[in-house]
Amino acid sequence: MSLTHFDAKGDAHMVDVSDKAVTSRIAVAEGFVKMQPATLAMITDGTAKKGDVLGVARLAGIMGAKETARLIPLCHPLPITKVAVDLVADPDLPGVRVTATVKTTGQTGVEMEALTAVSTAALTVYDMTKAVEKTMEIGGIRVTLKDGGKSGRFEG
Repeated sequence: MSLTHFDAKGDAHMVDVSDKAVTSRIAVAEGFVKMQPATLAMITDGTAKKGDVLGVARLAGIMGAKETARLIPLCHPLPITKVAVDLVADPDLPGVRVTATVKTTGQTGVEMEALTAVSTAALTVYDMTKAVEKTMEIGGIRVTLKDGGKSGRFEG
């Protein structure tokens, strides 16, 4: 299998998608921020000194998805038609589970935008609560659904 972001000489380049069909595309990604129960309680109780942790992280995730092409060198700038970021407190983790759904109608997929949304939201949770816990763990970031385009549907 060859990697599409490298040309015949092995140099990195942006993939030419101009001949690809315009289709409806969706990607869903997930991740988590694991923390101590007391930190999670501070988030869910709304007592974090920096404010509404989950609300700010949701907005950060949306903004992150919109900035993906500026952050990842070979990503195409895309007309994103939807970004939804959900952050759910999970006492069994303990921590916050993050899910992002991104949609577009275009010639390439939005997996990177979904992954960037999750990453940005998780980093924001960390940033807003690091004063009380520096040992939080961000992880599990992965694409769980991708649909549209020539390669079809992926669920993982």
